[in-house]
Amino acid sequence: MSDRAPKTPRPGLIGSMKGRGGRGDRSPLGTWFWDIDRVLLLLTLFLIAIGLIAVAAASPATAMRYSGEHRKFAPLYYFWRQVMWVGVSLPVLFVVSMLPVVTARRMAVLGTGILIAILAVTPFIGVEINGARRWIGFGFAQFQPSEFLKPMFVVTTAWLLSLKARERDLPATLITMGLTGLVAGLLMMQPDFGQTIVFCVIWAALLMISGTPMRIMLGLAAMVPVGLTAAYMFYSVARNRINAFLFPDVDGEGAADHFQVNAAHNTLTAGGWTGTGPGGGTAKFGLPEAHTDYIFSVIGEEFGLIACSIIALVFLAIVVRVFVKLLDEQDEFKLYAASGLAVQFGAQALISMAVNTGLAPSKGMTLPFISYGGSSMIALSIGMGLLLAFTRRNPFLTRSPYVVRWSGQ
Repeated sequence: MSDRAPKTPRPGLIGSMKGRGGRGDRSPLGTWFWDIDRVLLLLTLFLIAIGLIAVAAASPATAMRYSGEHRKFAPLYYFWRQVMWVGVSLPVLFVVSMLPVVTARRMAVLGTGILIAILAVTPFIGVEINGARRWIGFGFAQFQPSEFLKPMFVVTTAWLLSLKARERDLPATLITMGLTGLVAGLLMMQPDFGQTIVFCVIWAALLMISGTPMRIMLGLAAMVPVGLTAAYMFYSVARNRINAFLFPDVDGEGAADHFQVNAAHNTLTAGGWTGTGPGGGTAKFGLPEAHTDYIFSVIGEEFGLIACSIIALVFLAIVVRVFVKLLDEQDEFKLYAASGLAVQFGAQALISMAVNTGLAPSKGMTLPFISYGGSSMIALSIGMGLLLAFTRRNPFLTRSPYVVRWSGQ
């Protein structure tokens, strides 16, 4: 029998990796992975993957539409650009989702101030496209400030409303009303009536979630017809689109918008339930913005109404998932911020699909994570990253064996 001591195994690669990747891994990446809502993340990645397929289907139609004598676009030009934007956006989404709640809140509040300042100068120095100045920059470096402002605005408004729990005398509702009014006024200077509606809907939803008295909510609801009437009377673009929606057989200034609605409906239904197959669609070549505003119609033509229904259900699943997860949330700020971000995400998807199906007037609204666009993709990634950050949970925090509880004896 040997009396030598047993050899201690040398820490090699396998030894150093032991414990990593499991529930006991408390590295920053491991902590993030087990705390994050992985179902919500997978649904988001699923939408991004669908978006790449949809942009690939719409790219030939858009490339043909914008090609001219001096410049020819390759059929998949917009697809490869979208791949690039996804490559930029995914790291943004993951990094933002790892931020501590306090850091994410401070970033959003600071971002709101900066973006409102940029929004104020956009009507004067922005790039004019189709009679509106909504873009800042030039060439490849253009971006739309309102897209980035949406998630920042949600978090800032949620933070202000959450202060009511500690400062009863703080007029949080009036402050958020002033903030919303400022943003709405700056958007109408561009003009951008559609985004104005989205910001107002988000604000109203946050007021409702935060327990604003019913008399105030009814007063705000009574102001909706007043606002729509004012927009109809003084905002020609809104008037033309409403006329084209309500009176489709009347020719006039809204004829172009009526053409877009008809083209979107015809493309959406051209493929029937199962679609014509990838690359088999022809009606999409008549769409004005097949890769952005009307990409849902392209999906309907090439992949069928069943595919459209699945996409709508995925959007619904994301919103429902967030609200179910927040049922037992005790932190007012996290509750309001996550709810507001879910409302923003769902409202944008609903408006885009409603326009494509002819249930709403024509409005330039992208379908989240599916439509082509760098500003939209990066801004949505920031918003989803914030949503994932605010819904992170540590499942072992309340079951820690190191927490001493008094038994009462």
